[in-house]
Amino acid sequence: MKKFINDVEQAENEMILGLVKAYPDYLRKLDCGNVVVRSNRKENKVALISGGGSGHEPAHAGYVGTGMLDAAVAGAVFTSPTPDQIYEGIKAIAGDAGVLMVIKNYTGDVMNFEMAAEMAEEDGILVKQVVVNDDVAVKDSLYTVGRRGVAGTVFVHKIAGAAAENGEDIDKVQAAAQKVIANVRTMGAAIRPCIVPAAGKPGFELAEDEMEVGIGIHGEPGTHREKMKSANEIVDILLDQILSDVDYVGSEVAVMINGSGATPLMELFIINNRVSDVLKEKGVSVYRTYVGEFMTSIEMEGFSVSLLKLDEELKFLLDEKADTPAFKA
Repeated sequence: MKKFINDVEQAENEMILGLVKAYPDYLRKLDCGNVVVRSNRKENKVALISGGGSGHEPAHAGYVGTGMLDAAVAGAVFTSPTPDQIYEGIKAIAGDAGVLMVIKNYTGDVMNFEMAAEMAEEDGILVKQVVVNDDVAVKDSLYTVGRRGVAGTVFVHKIAGAAAENGEDIDKVQAAAQKVIANVRTMGAAIRPCIVPAAGKPGFELAEDEMEVGIGIHGEPGTHREKMKSANEIVDILLDQILSDVDYVGSEVAVMINGSGATPLMELFIINNRVSDVLKEKGVSVYRTYVGEFMTSIEMEGFSVSLLKLDEELKFLLDEKADTPAFKA
């Protein structure tokens, strides 16, 4: 294993320390573990917390800031943060307006966030939640009951965060988040695995002429493995699945082309070229496009496509100001 790390046991902590030192105007690290909160938190609003395993950077700490999250909690690589850490994050941001938890649908994440919420509620803190399950590839996986939460989670952070920043109450912020979850779908593919530092070896193997279709953000198996195809052909496979799950025809959408950590921007733009053309052919209007690394899998070479079906409310909230280390609008 060749990685720019010092101590495998300290990789996550040193990553968070380096992130906070890079963005002190945005982020502050709590003393209780790998929990970051907004340096200058806006008072008297619903507070948002999210998180999950490390290895998905810039998710989730990169989205802490104005118009998005108020706190993010990082577990070990691809491992849910503990209830105690999440609880400390909730306490640090809680106000009278309450706290909304944005959870990706992985069994450990859901269980630990819900345990933390119970602890916070015993302190009199109002806590509600949403669970993101945007991946259309598989119904159940190694980590989930039901669909996985993947890159579409970033749209939930953005839109729920905007609603909260605008002073909406917790029920309306939760409803905005649920509307995103109901209308966002994602699917990905990969051609090379990542190496979890603690494991020291790839999480799976692919031959030079193979690709994994429908892969998860932890390297979980997808729908199938097949011979490598052209970028256009891969996009068509993914879009066929996404477009068959939600009727996007005649609608406006936000598009996210998300790199998994080692896919060059050149290739992501080639992918977006095809996505844009296919959507136009099918009568789907692209309102806004995001291309880059939003939720990675360490150094996996792969990508995902997310489509968010928009209405006027979602367009308004998508366009609202966001100022975080990893996302600005």
